[in-house]
Amino acid sequence: MALIEARGLTKEFRIFRRREGVMGAFRDLFQRDYTTLRAVDGIDFVVAEGEMVGYIGANGAGKSTTIKMLTGILVPTAGSVNVNGFIPYKEREKYTRGIGVVFGQRSQLWWDIAVIESFKLLRRIYNVSQEEFKARLKKFDDILEFGSFLHLPVRKLSLGQRMRCDLTAALLHNPAILFLDEPTIGLDVLGKAKIREFLKEINSESKTTVILTTHDLGDIEALCPRVAIIDKGKMLYDGSVDNLYAQWGHDKMEDIVKKIYEGCKPEQYCMIENWGDTHA
Repeated sequence: MALIEARGLTKEFRIFRRREGVMGAFRDLFQRDYTTLRAVDGIDFVVAEGEMVGYIGANGAGKSTTIKMLTGILVPTAGSVNVNGFIPYKEREKYTRGIGVVFGQRSQLWWDIAVIESFKLLRRIYNVSQEEFKARLKKFDDILEFGSFLHLPVRKLSLGQRMRCDLTAALLHNPAILFLDEPTIGLDVLGKAKIREFLKEINSESKTTVILTTHDLGDIEALCPRVAIIDKGKMLYDGSVDNLYAQWGHDKMEDIVKKIYEGCKPEQYCMIENWGDTHA
């Protein structure tokens, strides 16, 4: 069953280009120069229920723009997208009750109040019963071990502690889909290990579908049987990690991705395995 389906998904931005110097700034007051940037260029992307998919690419490749369209933050310029039975940007209020989102450089927790108070507020927002709330907190604490700082303000937490709490907050309402953008950024080895163990457990027990964007390809190797690689808004590869190794050898993931970039000319992108057509 396809939980996420995007066809021909495209996003363009109209960008104002400033002229140089004082005279340039003066001219900009009367005549502005705009250009169109195509951040995501007609990608097809299908994800089945319970999958863990790594979505990777260089800075500016279109990863975050894709995630923002899938979560309903951005409206696509062209193409179609359906996630969990909703068109995200049209039905945001209903749709967001079935997803969890974690952005590694931002927090959904309230900065100046205790972590537990943030959790309680989210419980009310998502209408989670008291019994389920307590059960899920205990279950998450068994793996993430956040009990010792539950009563500290979020601003006093380390990055690793905050990430554990953000993951808990995103999953308190038992969403069908979890979107993760750089969830292990800046974490040490032990912090990354805890996050990875937790995500494996959630996916295994609750069949939560996970879309993971990251620059740490160790996360992909540890968590994701499938990987999608995007560059300049186009999909270079979408298929299994095993197939990647079969096609490009058993180098480290970083080396394989580098080979793929070098092997695909900008005007002729390669789709090594079209997952969307064969697994929809």
